[in-house]
Amino acid sequence: MHIPDAFIPIWQGAIYWIIALIFIALALRWAKNELNEEKLPLVAVLAAAIFAIQSFNLPVSMGTSGHLVGGALVAIILGSPFAAVFILTMVLIVQAVIFGDGGIVTLGANIINMGVIGGFVGFYTFKGLMAGTKSMPVSAFVAAWLACVIPALAASVELFLAGMFPLVEGMIAMGTYHALIGVIEGIITVAAIYLIMKARPDLVDQGVYSVKGAAPV
Repeated sequence: MHIPDAFIPIWQGAIYWIIALIFIALALRWAKNELNEEKLPLVAVLAAAIFAIQSFNLPVSMGTSGHLVGGALVAIILGSPFAAVFILTMVLIVQAVIFGDGGIVTLGANIINMGVIGGFVGFYTFKGLMAGTKSMPVSAFVAAWLACVIPALAASVELFLAGMFPLVEGMIAMGTYHALIGVIEGIITVAAIYLIMKARPDLVDQGVYSVKGAAPV
């Protein structure tokens, strides 16, 4: 899902960068208001974990790749989609600048896909399902699955607009791969939430508690 340089025209990359910078500014404001010394180690652990899980790439036809995202997990644990934007931005910058995973011109698009779309889809899907099902495992699994699939579809649309591949074929390729990968992401997300709740329940957003399947002990 990391779009490399030269896959998107510079002028399109600039548009994505402008949109991404707006959300990055809002994410920095969230970090300034919400992060404290107790939460910083959790942020570091989540960033390291996402960096690791995104390192396992599966090649997708027409030149891109599929992998886990992690946006839903961050947004659910820290209680805000801007938390996902904040952490995913840091991870994607390191990946692009140091490891060449994803481009610099296309970094804005990658931040929008994985940080913004992944974070917002994951967070609000989780909140909506929690209100209806009162089940953390079900809500977190579906939220993580969607937060993996929808960013992949967004990336395929961006690549279509860039003239890289046909829209329908691209969406089928990216959607199919990430629908399968999303099952793994859903399982990992539920397991990670349980583990963090058990180890440090005080750091988990209170919206996860007091529902069926969400007891920290």
